[in-house]
Amino acid sequence: MEISALFIGLRLALSLFELNSALVNGYREGLKQRAVLTEARSNDGVSTEASSVKCKLQGTTRLPVFSMDGDYIIGGVFSIHHYIHTVKHNYTTIIDTRELRFSRAMIFAIEEINNSTKLLPGIRLGYQIHDSCASVPMAVQVAFQLSNGLDPVFYTGDNCSQSDTVMAIIGESGSTPSISMSRVIGPFNIPQVSHFATCACLSNKQEYPSFFRTIPNDQFQADALAKLVKHFSWTWIGAVRSDSEYGNNGMASFLDAAHKEGICVEYSESFYRTDPRSKIQRVADVIRRSTATVVVAFAASGDLMILFEELTQKPSPPRQWIGSEAWVTDPNMLRFTLCTGTIGFGIQQSVIPGLRDFLLDLSPTEVAQSPVLTEFWEHAFKCRLGKSAATDERLCDGTEDITTLQSPYTNKQKFRITNMVYKAVYAIAHAVHNTVCQKTNSTIHLNIQIYELVNWQKSKSGSIELVTVGLYDASLPVGQEFHINKNITWVEDSTQVPSSVCSDSCPPGTRKVLQKGKPICCYDCIPCPEGEISNATDSPDCFPCPKEFWPNAERNICFPKPVEFLSYNEVLGIILAAFSVGGACLAVITAAVFFRHRTSPIVRANNSELSFLLLFSLTLCFLCSLTFIGTPSEWSCMLRHTAFGITFVLCISCVLGKTIVVLMAFKATLPGSNVMKWFGPPQQRMTVVSFTFIQVLICTIWLVLRPPFPLKNLTIYKERIILECALGSVVGFWAVLGYIGLLAVFCFVLAVLARKLPDNFNEAKLITFSMLIFCAVWITFIPAYVSSPGKFTVAVEIFAILASSFGLILCIFAPKCFIILFKPEKNTKKHLMNKNQY
Repeated sequence: MEISALFIGLRLALSLFELNSALVNGYREGLKQRAVLTEARSNDGVSTEASSVKCKLQGTTRLPVFSMDGDYIIGGVFSIHHYIHTVKHNYTTIIDTRELRFSRAMIFAIEEINNSTKLLPGIRLGYQIHDSCASVPMAVQVAFQLSNGLDPVFYTGDNCSQSDTVMAIIGESGSTPSISMSRVIGPFNIPQVSHFATCACLSNKQEYPSFFRTIPNDQFQADALAKLVKHFSWTWIGAVRSDSEYGNNGMASFLDAAHKEGICVEYSESFYRTDPRSKIQRVADVIRRSTATVVVAFAASGDLMILFEELTQKPSPPRQWIGSEAWVTDPNMLRFTLCTGTIGFGIQQSVIPGLRDFLLDLSPTEVAQSPVLTEFWEHAFKCRLGKSAATDERLCDGTEDITTLQSPYTNKQKFRITNMVYKAVYAIAHAVHNTVCQKTNSTIHLNIQIYELVNWQKSKSGSIELVTVGLYDASLPVGQEFHINKNITWVEDSTQVPSSVCSDSCPPGTRKVLQKGKPICCYDCIPCPEGEISNATDSPDCFPCPKEFWPNAERNICFPKPVEFLSYNEVLGIILAAFSVGGACLAVITAAVFFRHRTSPIVRANNSELSFLLLFSLTLCFLCSLTFIGTPSEWSCMLRHTAFGITFVLCISCVLGKTIVVLMAFKATLPGSNVMKWFGPPQQRMTVVSFTFIQVLICTIWLVLRPPFPLKNLTIYKERIILECALGSVVGFWAVLGYIGLLAVFCFVLAVLARKLPDNFNEAKLITFSMLIFCAVWITFIPAYVSSPGKFTVAVEIFAILASSFGLILCIFAPKCFIILFKPEKNTKKHLMNKNQY
């Protein structure tokens, strides 16, 4: 199966389980490409040896430390050796027995799978395990080699490509070499599954699309540590870290998570094991002088060991240590009694049946066949295997018992990181199974979001032992992630949770104020500002009362605000309502007088039909002001503005019609003029209906798109609520007023033009004066309306409606009613026909 074809078009997504679908899709594409490649070779007719095109691997081929042929090959990269600096310009290599255990666990898992009848039946997995020597350049070289295979020369036609690649790669243990490897094998879409690379940056699928891991990244642990600190109500902590990629990146993630949890950090110090002692002493002094009793350490055990040794020389006040997985589960750290009560997180321990027996099942013959195992054996037993020993060395005689060794390779019944290697092998095996067997229901379950909560407790013998006291499950709801099933021992063997805060609690009615130059957890308590309360002890801040409430004197309870609107129960509302009803009654009385004397010359001469329509519209104008009084509702808000706009346009239209009639009547008296036939009663009615219909259309559009609605205004006054009608669409409101103003100005202009016509029946002078009052009222209304607060805005609008309505009825109808009622001698046709005597 060719991996270059196997992973064409793959988009490996967010979890390890998607290896299955990736391999399934890639396998099908691989078969297609293999068929095309085979056909191309057969058609070429040129043998590999005869071809002038040959592809050669660059550099020296490195043989794997462990290998086995199989139908499908899985690569492995581990830091079995690493360099240490012993003397200036002198380096030596040592074997890392834990990494050796990782590689052996990979072999154990593959052999277990090959012996299985359920997983990959009839298929044999092979492996190529390489030693990166904890070197990034070496890891890159190994990645290239695993991508290309071991053949030094290969040929694929016109192009060079992989000849013998691995199915997937397990490794590396560190994040930095894993990043470098992923950049090499990523373009080939070869899955890389790491068991111990925890850098959160590797979760970026845009940069590392083929990278997976069976261990949580540092972001999970940092979030878990922040939640752990929050869980025990510690808001004032210290922080120390290794000055390395692990410590700096991990602590940065923790500090970010702690900030989100409201946790303050008194200090954050970094150091490294090779730093001068003066720097280590300075960090220790910072811890001793601090007021925070809780210290979070995101550090490697080798670094923290040096700091603990310094603190042992001059003990600090009791400190509660919180540890990351790198050191809190290291047995070598348990000798520091000053850290009794330490708590932290560790990868879940698991039992892998048969693994320990497999690790210990090493015979001298088997060991002698492997240079790596030979080196391990000789280093462990201080003897030479199968070679002439130097004068100070002895030959291994076969009596060496590996079960007696106290080594990371042998001393574990339960496994943490080794289990991550084991799961990585099985994840790849299940993916291959789904590919080859064309099944999609074969998966491996990984609980990578669960940590063990471990505690350093003193045993009966006086030594410190690591005790699992609970679990942390990030998949559970917020606040329920921790499950503590054993008692925790705290600093100085206390059973009480220690306190670590910067300032005492603030009582209700006060809020915290940051102390200058200190973190937010160091504060003073001051009373809440106006309009805000705090009803809890140690409230981090005051919060405003709900919009319709206001605080009491102690500022710890909110009471409902009083509601205010223009009501019929107050003096202003009663006065305006009285004028409104009075104006409507005056219009009705005027209409009754006109109807009673409808045959009189003065009524007939002033277009009685338009006069009655004008009086009707004025009655509506007076009554529509009543909709502005009382509790605003959805219907009253829509009615008040639209009714006002339509009735006023009807009113102005009637006045405009009467003005036009005056002008047309004068022109009709000229010799040969027949203009009145073009502006008779039908045309007058059509004029009124047309002008009014336009306003109806404007109001309809306003109501359909954004109608007025009741609103509780909370901004004008802080301590009370103003009920009012919001305009909905400001454009609609000013369009209604603008149209009224346009008609009024037009009517005023025509009335001015007709005011000097020489007939007594000419009422243009009265219309001119009424329009002058009307325009003056509404011009002054605009600034008054905009600047009036609360219910007085409504009062101003009602006043403008009443004033303009009274102006119209008094200017146009009062003189006529006076003649009808008190000067009947002037209500004659003869008198009306006399010019300039009206």
